[in-house]
Amino acid sequence: MKSRLFASAALAAAASALAGAAHAAEAAATADAASVQELVVYGRGEARQVQTITQQEIQSVAPGSSPIKMVEKLPGVNFQSADAFGAYEWSTRISIRGFNQNQLGFTLDGVPLGDMSYGNFNGLHISRAIISEDLERVDLAQGSGSLETASTSNLGGTLKFFSRDPSHEAGATVAGTYGSDSTHRIYVRAETGDLPFGGRAYASFVDQKADKWKGVGEQKQRQWDFKVVQPLGDFTLTGFYDGSRRRENDYQDMSKGMIARLGYDWDNISGDYALAVRVADIAHNRGDTGAPPTNPAAGTVYPAPFQTVDDAYFNAAGLRDDDLFALTLEGPVLEQVSIKATAYHHKNDGQGVWFSPYVPSPNAYTAGATSDNAPLSVRTTEYTIDRDGAFGVATVDLGAHQLRFAGWYENNDFDQARRFYGLDRAANNRDSLKFMRNPFATQWAYTFRTETLQGSIEDQWTVNDALKVNFGFKAVRVINDSHTVTGAPVIEGKIESKDTFLPQVGATWRIGDQELFATYTENMRAFGAAHTGISPFATTQAGFNAIRGTLKPETSKTGEVGWRFRQGPVQGVVAAYYVKFDDRLIGTSAGAGIVGNPTILANAGGVTSKGFEAAATWTISDEWSLFGSYAYNDSQYDDDVLDSTGAVAQAISGKTVVDTPKHLLNAQVNYRHDGWFANLSAHYTAKRFYTFTNDQSVPSYTVVDATVGYRFDGEGWTKGLEIQVNATNLLDKNFVSTVGSNGFGYSGDNQTLLPGAPRQVFATIRKSF
Repeated sequence: MKSRLFASAALAAAASALAGAAHAAEAAATADAASVQELVVYGRGEARQVQTITQQEIQSVAPGSSPIKMVEKLPGVNFQSADAFGAYEWSTRISIRGFNQNQLGFTLDGVPLGDMSYGNFNGLHISRAIISEDLERVDLAQGSGSLETASTSNLGGTLKFFSRDPSHEAGATVAGTYGSDSTHRIYVRAETGDLPFGGRAYASFVDQKADKWKGVGEQKQRQWDFKVVQPLGDFTLTGFYDGSRRRENDYQDMSKGMIARLGYDWDNISGDYALAVRVADIAHNRGDTGAPPTNPAAGTVYPAPFQTVDDAYFNAAGLRDDDLFALTLEGPVLEQVSIKATAYHHKNDGQGVWFSPYVPSPNAYTAGATSDNAPLSVRTTEYTIDRDGAFGVATVDLGAHQLRFAGWYENNDFDQARRFYGLDRAANNRDSLKFMRNPFATQWAYTFRTETLQGSIEDQWTVNDALKVNFGFKAVRVINDSHTVTGAPVIEGKIESKDTFLPQVGATWRIGDQELFATYTENMRAFGAAHTGISPFATTQAGFNAIRGTLKPETSKTGEVGWRFRQGPVQGVVAAYYVKFDDRLIGTSAGAGIVGNPTILANAGGVTSKGFEAAATWTISDEWSLFGSYAYNDSQYDDDVLDSTGAVAQAISGKTVVDTPKHLLNAQVNYRHDGWFANLSAHYTAKRFYTFTNDQSVPSYTVVDATVGYRFDGEGWTKGLEIQVNATNLLDKNFVSTVGSNGFGYSGDNQTLLPGAPRQVFATIRKSF
């Protein structure tokens, strides 16, 4: 309701401000404001399906939006999030051509970000890796990334994020955003310009905070970026440090049955601790949790509208602290040889917090106790990441042949633990957005070490002015090592993912303004090293011993062909692909997600994915342009899941891969004239399944977003001033956004859905000096 009330007020205020700005429009210089710059670049010269989101498009979205959300308009991209910014990590999901998030590759200025899954063991989410305003561009390769990409998860597509370089001119930018649900955001960037010793640098800072759009809670983050570029003779030294401190309260995971019974606005009961205590008492009294009764006087009947203890919890949260450093040296070493080498370090501390009614606090059964005596406790999954790495590429220019030799090494120490913290019955004594201290129990704690080594060789052969051919291969070896610190199950041992020949062959043929391309790529996804998720260590010692000699890493073989075209004011791309995916691993677990039951791994055999993609931009005039994209995808499991005897355990052959819509459609109209700019976009997502047998699905939906703003020109206090208003889900559509928040099951309804945010409106004032 707050967002709906604010929407009309903000739009009215923006209209008034923008109307006043119209008087200055006549004085604005039209040379650069009238032209519509490219918002999407179609990857000419690439043998793969590649598009780039430019800085202009990045700046048009609501400030604070996740950089990963910015590619949702591109063909083949299925992006979902339960918040307007696409930054709420528990809900954020991206899949491309039937490959889900942990089967894609992600880098920032070449630095690996891991698979960006929630609580991942080898990286961090891009929303924490850089402030969105400090991005220069985002490159998406739908089918396969370049051979030198530092990723061991990119079976499918690859997203490469690039930070902006410091300006040659000294200056500053200040921006403030206010909007729905008390959203406020302050961004500041200071530029040194060219310094006496030839270098240049910038430092930026952002503070963002918003209430949840439903229920009680906050989602907030502070970030800082620093980047420096320093010439050293013929070489250039570039360094960056990006820091983030993120705190976010979670929304309640829902099932289709819960949505029908309780509505889209149902959430956790974070504002009513007494009710949470009462529900936990009743659950214990009924025997629903496996714990003995804690307060027989509470009875055994849940208060309406509760029907189960899992309908709502008191609270949940995600806490992440990250520091990311990188230093890059590049330049020529010989007339025909150049190098680029990067060293990096990443440190992370995190906790996933759940106030659990399944485990009472330690004094819940002690008569007269006044502390740690609640019928519920706080359950955490705790993470620390400490990883160091280096990667580099040497390029040898031999005229018609350009050889590239690349290498990457990383050592990653990952600690993971499951702990419980006591709560008082009388009142909540723990802040969900602060790191928990002094646990009363540690269920398990593990240390994992992952060593990654990758190398590649590639030759790009310019046969003639029209034809280019590239061919090469990479070799990958990843060793995961587990050690049990305390608790059960005890898991000790190593497992290796290795392939010494993963080829990539491609070609481009240019005919005037037209370009044909084709490529074939093989890839492998290394095993993960964690006790949660889809990992060989998410089991017992006996289970690990049974699979480590026979379990195979997931592999893919991708072929794609396409046509890039430019005909007058229209340019775009059409592509078709065929993917064979072997040894697909799927994971399921019994019971509610909050219980934390072990994941049961199964090899689903093969998956075949085939499809068609198209995107185009029509520059109608200097003021108007249209963008559209469409993708069709058919991804199916090729095999049934078998048990240890070879009998069919789950019949999924021929079923559609979970969270893979068959149709994705995007349309956007852009306007730019005399300082004014605006766009209106619509995004359609077809039906998606959230069980492997396809007996449960969520319906299709269409969401409309809008942006309108004005950039002042001329001299005086208005120089560099800009006003912008963003509206997300403009038509206030009810829909299910995220599926699989608690994983996927074989059949039946499950609490693994998150509704999308209602209409949200944000107004931004930005000033550059």
